[in-house]
Amino acid sequence: MNRELNKVLDSIANEYHGDISDGARNYVEVNIGKRSETMGYPELKKKYNEVCAIVPLKKPVNGMKVRIDGRTFVNYAQYDSGVAVPGYIAKDAGLPYKTFVPNDSMILNCTQ
Repeated sequence: MNRELNKVLDSIANEYHGDISDGARNYVEVNIGKRSETMGYPELKKKYNEVCAIVPLKKPVNGMKVRIDGRTFVNYAQYDSGVAVPGYIAKDAGLPYKTFVPNDSMILNCTQ
């Protein structure tokens, strides 16, 4: 179990707490490496640079939308919070998870 990684994943879940919807088509990506760096974990930034968690949203947010094939998320894991991560991240974190089941097509909401 990696406490620092768990804190990073918790911060993502807390940021979007009221906006997460299991099974939603719209989602945002949150860069785990960048979030780790801002939280003061440079070693996690190196390890997870450019790796993103996905956050399924209740409703779309302002910004560009990109349609993504749901098969992109094969081997993703989802936590009780609703946040989904690549399977190897879930194993590194050591928290309980279930298999993430995406829609056939997902809509990435680009907010940055």
